[in-house]
Amino acid sequence: MTLSVGLWITRGELQIHADFDADEGTTVALLGPNGAGKSTVVDCLAGLTDPDDGWISLNHETWIDVPTGRFTPPEERSVGVVFQTGLLFPHLSANENVAFPLRARGVPTPRARERAGALLGRLGFPADRADARPGELSGGEAQRVALGRALIHEPRLLLLDEPTTSLDVRARSELRPLIRSILAGFAGVRVLVTHDPVEAMTLADLIVVLEHGRVTQRGTPDEFRNAPRTSYVADLVGVNLFAGRLEPSGDGAGRVVTPGGDVIVAWPGTLPGVALDDVLAVLRPADVSLHVAEPEGSARNVLHGTIAEIAIEGERARVRLHSAPPIVAEVTRGSVDRLGLREGGAVWASFKAVEVRLIVP
Repeated sequence: MTLSVGLWITRGELQIHADFDADEGTTVALLGPNGAGKSTVVDCLAGLTDPDDGWISLNHETWIDVPTGRFTPPEERSVGVVFQTGLLFPHLSANENVAFPLRARGVPTPRARERAGALLGRLGFPADRADARPGELSGGEAQRVALGRALIHEPRLLLLDEPTTSLDVRARSELRPLIRSILAGFAGVRVLVTHDPVEAMTLADLIVVLEHGRVTQRGTPDEFRNAPRTSYVADLVGVNLFAGRLEPSGDGAGRVVTPGGDVIVAWPGTLPGVALDDVLAVLRPADVSLHVAEPEGSARNVLHGTIAEIAIEGERARVRLHSAPPIVAEVTRGSVDRLGLREGGAVWASFKAVEVRLIVP
């Protein structure tokens, strides 16, 4: 079973073009910033909105084919959806919300309620809360009900649209293991919408990045870590990314010329000694050293700038510099104190040419 998606959608000034394929048993993460068009794509998959052009098919069953006028209504699609805020029916109890898809398909009420109760139990929902209405549920309880409603009719496609975004920290930490278990046990295709790189990297087999309505990169989590293609992806996976023209500079070195500044790199022995366009250069923040005075030594790259941000994460600190080009360094928390680093302060950064990894077209 394969999900095939190719959509063109206009939402105000945003032009969305999203295309990807996913096989049965695969979890796809649609990853991107707010306003990139991710939820609009989910609405099209669920049948809640129609694209301007394109197609959707699941296991060779066409749900949408705009050129031929084919539009399968939502109730005829084998899909379960969990929205950001649950969107439960406020007048129905928890059990009745979960049972609703079965009752809509003609399952007798007693049987539907019995199956709903059993599923809620497997999802960790308290049995004594089955008659509570959505307004009486906590955020975590409501999302368990929403998960149950999406799963009860055993769909072939499961859509999770930022299922933890509206929850507090405690509820989010409790729900994530459950979502991981559901995704692992779901036999069909799973699509997870998120702007959280941790969720995408830990839950997905395939990541599709949507920026400003366009797919800018797709691949496995390892491919994203090893070869980010945009600055947004580089920030997500925690590396520096420089994009520009690679020019030879002699002595076994080259220069990546970018709009923000140049980076010296080791010239790959497999490349001819000619300039190349559209080259990406990746540098780990941990390979960047910081100094309060201009450093001496063998590092080919020495930058000067002011500190834009210091983000403390446990015993490590990510230091973002306004330099040419801009760069992020990762140092110990002790180094921040020892060097007297502060936001707005001036600092030098250095890194070796051999630490920069090239990705050529």
